[in-house]
Amino acid sequence: MRRVRPGAASRGGGTSRAAGEERTLTSVAAGDTYEAEEPKDLPRLWHVTLSVSGDEAPLNDVRRSLEQLAHDHPFLLTSRYAGDHAEIRYWEEARDLHDAAAVALRLWGEHRQTAKLPPWEIVGLEVIDRETYHQRIAEGYGPQPATPVGVHPF
Repeated sequence: MRRVRPGAASRGGGTSRAAGEERTLTSVAAGDTYEAEEPKDLPRLWHVTLSVSGDEAPLNDVRRSLEQLAHDHPFLLTSRYAGDHAEIRYWEEARDLHDAAAVALRLWGEHRQTAKLPPWEIVGLEVIDRETYHQRIAEGYGPQPATPVGVHPF
């Protein structure tokens, strides 16, 4: 018995095998993929810490602004603030570190007017993957877990 690739007869039956040579059939279990088919752009979770600083602003205004930012973007975990600086921490889903950092670097400027944020500049940015974040916490030397969630003074 000769095995023929489905549809080969309708396309003229041309094959690179010699006449009478059988093709070895293989099967792939559901969910199996070949290395070449592995998606390379799956999003990952990144822990972001954004630090901003500038001229002194009234504490009530800073707090209100950060609360508005958190309301507009509920992905924010926690914010700490003083009259001349603030730190915002959150999880970002992105393809890679470059994408997560790019979003973080735009956050303050893009929402300065809508949340009435102080005209401060970004003075620090840390972006680490989820595994590194949890490893640091387990070893006791990383950023403390973002609890309590919300906006708090330093």
